[in-house]
This record gives sequence, structure tokens and C-alpha cells, in this order.
Amino acid sequence: MVEFALQLDGFGLQQVGLEFGAGGLIGGLIGFAAKKVAKLIAVIVGLELALFKFLETRGILEVNWQAIGGAAENATAAGTTAAGQPPSWLLSLLSALPVSAGFTGGFLVGFKKG
Repeated sequence: MVEFALQLDGFGLQQVGLEFGAGGLIGGLIGFAAKKVAKLIAVIVGLELALFKFLETRGILEVNWQAIGGAAENATAAGTTAAGQPPSWLLSLLSALPVSAGFTGGFLVGFKKG
């Protein structure tokens, strides 16, 4: 079992609140922007695929749709590390739990409002 070394020395309620609030504010802003960027990317990818299909029907372009589907599956596959250990980024995230919790909450609110 992996032991998580959290530094809790000098951790007062005020500091936890400040970190949670700052993380929430930053997360909200990034979530709002991420949703806007995701919508723009979705429109661009959709237009690109429609253009590919149009050009394919005209005989101008030949598209390997299986390769496009395989690339999309590879991009969404979750990676794991050897021996079932959690990735190092997860350990870093857990060591900064108050900021991470605030950021996550703010990100979700910002993404929903975006």
C-alpha cells in the first residue's frame, strides 16, 4: 500500500479556507473557458469531418474511417502505471487536497455556467 505524505504542519482553518476559495475561483474561470474552447473544438472537428465526407463523396479524397475511429479511442484511453501504482500526478493532486477540492468545485460550476 502506498502511504501518502501530506504536510499538515501549520495548516489552520483560515489557510484551508483561503486555499479552497482561491482554488474554487481559479477553477471556475478555467472551467468556464474550457467549456467555450471545447465547444469551439467540437464545431471545428465536426466541420472537418463533414468536409472529409463531402470530399469523399466527390471522389477527391479517400478517408480511412477505421483509422480515425482508432485514433479517437486511443486518445480517450486511460493510462495506468506499472504494478498498479497510481500515477505521480494523482499523488501530487492528493497532497494539495484543499486547493484541488476548491478547484474541482469551481471548475464544475464554471463549466456548467459556460
